[in-house]
Amino acid sequence: MLKHLRNENSALLTELFVNMKDRKYQIWQRNSLSIPLLTRNMFCQKLDYIHNNPVRAGLCKYPEAYKYSSARFYEMNESDWDFLVHYDD
Repeated sequence: MLKHLRNENSALLTELFVNMKDRKYQIWQRNSLSIPLLTRNMFCQKLDYIHNNPVRAGLCKYPEAYKYSSARFYEMNESDWDFLVHYDD
């Protein structure tokens, strides 16, 4: 989007300019979305979604293959981090 706006010399670029540490422009509103996990089913659905993000992004073939995921912990009982605990514990 930014590339298109730059190519078109769009006046909208001045409205999107934020010149922050990590970016010069901000298109999307920064908003952390909190979702209450009221049921075990809802929690598992969100956990599966998070575990499958690296697969959808093409970073790995299987969720448990992604180094920075807890999927390997849940699927294979392997962990590189001591802080992980199973949600059933």
